[in-house]
Amino acid sequence: MIHFNASDGTRIAYRDSGEGRPLLCLAGLTRNASDFDYLAPHLDGVRMICMDYRGRGASAWSGADTYTVPREAQDAIELLDHLQIETLPILGTSRGGLIGLLLGAMAPDRLSGLALNDIGPDIQRAGLTAIKGYVGVNPPARTHEEMADLMATRMAGFAGVPRSRWLEEARKHYTETENGLRINYDPALAEAFMAAYNAPDAPDLWPLFDSLAGKPLALIRGANSDLLSQETTGEMRTRRPDMIFAEVPDRGHIPFLDEPQALSALRTFLRQVYP
Repeated sequence: MIHFNASDGTRIAYRDSGEGRPLLCLAGLTRNASDFDYLAPHLDGVRMICMDYRGRGASAWSGADTYTVPREAQDAIELLDHLQIETLPILGTSRGGLIGLLLGAMAPDRLSGLALNDIGPDIQRAGLTAIKGYVGVNPPARTHEEMADLMATRMAGFAGVPRSRWLEEARKHYTETENGLRINYDPALAEAFMAAYNAPDAPDLWPLFDSLAGKPLALIRGANSDLLSQETTGEMRTRRPDMIFAEVPDRGHIPFLDEPQALSALRTFLRQVYP
């Protein structure tokens, strides 16, 4: 991992791999740059820049008050400045897609297109409640092997996933210790999540989505997603009939992105951004 210092002094980690046109990859809420390991071997001619948000992965912890979408969006802009990249497309998984939507409105000149992985302007409460149940909590499993078995039985909406993939997931997102598995991010992220979860009014994100008019746009949805509903997907497609769309069967929240449907959508998206 490589690091740079954000404007508040926080050390932010990122990967910069591959050669070709740049693509900024932003991961899910509790996750990190390794989210895109499954995708990387399938994209030729792409320079993948994958950031660990503050408090996650190899980035420094900076406290619950800073674990917000606006601060993480600012970190993304500062990473682009650090790399001297004026504009590029973003692939945003879940939380990363929300950051991409915000960047499309607050810094439209820096965003040349947005691919959303199982996220949209309207987020289902059931999916957020599921996240509330595990964010900031160490799992009951003591080893990666045990965690892989748990994930195989507990990951709602997933079918046909080999155990080897669940073992990869366990190793990416949990650290083995003599006292069992530990999450590899700041537990204080739970405080930031709960502050947003308990907010009396959810922000209206549809204006952010609409602000992407004229830019290439793609949406990948897990067919069994509990976070992105079919109704929201339909509204997104109505507002943007030119949006590239793929639904991945036997996947909940979130697709791994190496599924054939996801790869086809992302390749089409990149051809639109970089004709």
